[in-house]
Amino acid sequence: MNASDTSHEAEAQINDQTPDNDKPSSDQGQSYSDRPSSDWQPEFMRSSGNGPLYRPHDGRMVFGVCAGIAQYLNVDVNVIRIVFAVLTVIGGAGIPVYIAGWLLLPEEGAEQSIASEFIGSLQGRSR
Repeated sequence: MNASDTSHEAEAQINDQTPDNDKPSSDQGQSYSDRPSSDWQPEFMRSSGNGPLYRPHDGRMVFGVCAGIAQYLNVDVNVIRIVFAVLTVIGGAGIPVYIAGWLLLPEEGAEQSIASEFIGSLQGRSR
């Protein structure tokens, strides 16, 4: 018995001990374009987009932008708040992005955002 025989036996033992969900599936022969997109996406991306992106009434600290983004992406709201804080400290981009979210994301229960209501009122006046 040589070293390669021993390594093949060890590999066979490891393969026998792997759970069923790690074993190759029947779609191994398919190309990536033939597979459903959820096969390669992380969990938070698969569950995102379950509904519209809006600013909820619950869980908000200021205008609810971070809470709305967190619900949409299915992540903890504190992660989004930290991202906004880092963007604000490094270059100041967090404040304009937050204000844009406040203007562009509709509030929970509203049909339009603040910006779209404003644009609609301007268009109504010009007619």
